[in-house]
Amino acid sequence: MAVEATTGSELVIGRRSFRSFMSDVFGPLLQVFLFVLGSAVVLGGIVVLLALALRGTRTDIDLLQGTITILPQVIIDGLVRGFLYATIALGYTMVYGVLEFINFAHGEIFMVGAFTGAFFSAALASSGMLTTLSPILFVIAAVLLGMAVSGLLAMSIERVAYRPLRNAPRLVPLISAIGVSLVLQDVMRMIAVNTGLGFNAQFRTPDLGQPLVLAQMPIADERTIPVSIDSRSLIFIVVAILMLIGLNYLVNITKLGKAIRAVAQDRPAASLMGIDVNRVIAITFLIGGALGGAAGILFGMRVGTINPYVGFLPGLKAFTAAVLGGIGNITGAMVGGIVLGFLEAFVASYLSLFTRGQFSGASYADIVAFSILILILIFRPSGLLGEVVTQKV
Repeated sequence: MAVEATTGSELVIGRRSFRSFMSDVFGPLLQVFLFVLGSAVVLGGIVVLLALALRGTRTDIDLLQGTITILPQVIIDGLVRGFLYATIALGYTMVYGVLEFINFAHGEIFMVGAFTGAFFSAALASSGMLTTLSPILFVIAAVLLGMAVSGLLAMSIERVAYRPLRNAPRLVPLISAIGVSLVLQDVMRMIAVNTGLGFNAQFRTPDLGQPLVLAQMPIADERTIPVSIDSRSLIFIVVAILMLIGLNYLVNITKLGKAIRAVAQDRPAASLMGIDVNRVIAITFLIGGALGGAAGILFGMRVGTINPYVGFLPGLKAFTAAVLGGIGNITGAMVGGIVLGFLEAFVASYLSLFTRGQFSGASYADIVAFSILILILIFRPSGLLGEVVTQKV
């Protein structure tokens, strides 16, 4: 009977562990999906209501029909933008979660990842292997290479520029991060110009296939327009989701993840428990840099042309996304990036339509991003999924 009772308790513990594992690793995906669905529904409803309200003021087009026709494509474009910001924001939030430090050089680490892919593709093209290489193999090799280079670069930057300033006032390492950012921009410009890649480097890829047509939206005269997603964008989304799953597994399940959480909670106590704090922080920078490098590779594949300053604006927007979701929260980084991507896509697509072309939506999308940052810092500094922390005196 005692054996039976022990076996039963082990089964219960096993079930609980399995439930806990699934919740920790895949639970955040449900949150991300709910925010994707909620953002699409809310923003879609707002633009449809605006179209109904303004419908009587337009005689040149049926504003409601035009709004609904392009809505599915706008949602897809917003999703792609959102996953771009989310993948970069993951690196910000990893470092902040451990050190409470904003690594403003992270956008340039992202840029270095993009240039690593450009050098890799140029080398394959010069050897004649680019056209014969399997597209899937090219994507895997390029992403792994970008992750390795950017991760090691981030770890080196932490050792040289941040670790000596760890106990300094917070403004000092922030200035150091800005300096590192400028240095990386100019060093990469020098390397790219003097190696023949050029200031505006071409990121070449094998044939990744035709865009995937998801639906046909009817327009006037029985014509239709396709709702499609580019294969590069689809790869971006799939890799971003895999990165989120892998990161949640690493942080919530593994022994290294426990060490990272312990260091984030209390560095002196973690050190007393035998954790090598410097090693854990270095590994955190390695992971954050690797995530930024992967995002850079995927971004370069998608846009096709990159330059040494390509990481500046996406880096700032990813920081905005991290703050929006709750900086230090891994799922919050993904959620913040997706919400920001949706907002930008809706403004870029509908502002021009609703104002008869007097305002270019693409030009004002950046204003929306940074207006959101200001509003969040004023009304909810902890972000959408962040926790309000009170200090005890």
